Amino acid sequence: PLATAIVPNVVEKVKKFDGKVIFTRDTHFADYMQTQEGKNLPVEHCIKGTEGWQIRAELDALRKEEPVDKPTFGSVALGQLLKAYDTYEEKIESITFIGLCTDICVISNAMIIKAYLPETPIEIDASCCAGVTPESHNRALDAMAVCQIKITNR
Repeated sequence: PLATAIVPNVVEKVKKFDGKVIFTRDTHFADYMQTQEGKNLPVEHCIKGTEGWQIRAELDALRKEEPVDKPTFGSVALGQLLKAYDTYEEKIESITFIGLCTDICVISNAMIIKAYLPETPIEIDASCCAGVTPESHNRALDAMAVCQIKITNR
């Protein structure tokens, strides 16, 4: 699905979700084209402070805490944050990923979190994700399923 097509599903998912919602935000800087990502994906995007970097307005209105800014596909900071939330007193029951891009950021972060919290069930809601292409979206879902990540709403 196209990124704009999933927005209503994402808004509904966030509104109905009974748990902590953590937003991540792709955050690049003026030197993006000199980074490894910029050299391999030479499309300037999500440059901090520019149009397109912000969380979409209808989703930002639902946000309760600052997003995790991630300068790379996957966020070690997100892994560390979730590991810190997962204490002996209060275990994380499960983690659901939604967003963009299934085949780049979603898969990267799901795999990082799987490494940080290997016994915590992880789910991807495919109806709330979009990839670069439908084919790469589906390949990413298949790859995550092989890694014991539950795929729903496919």
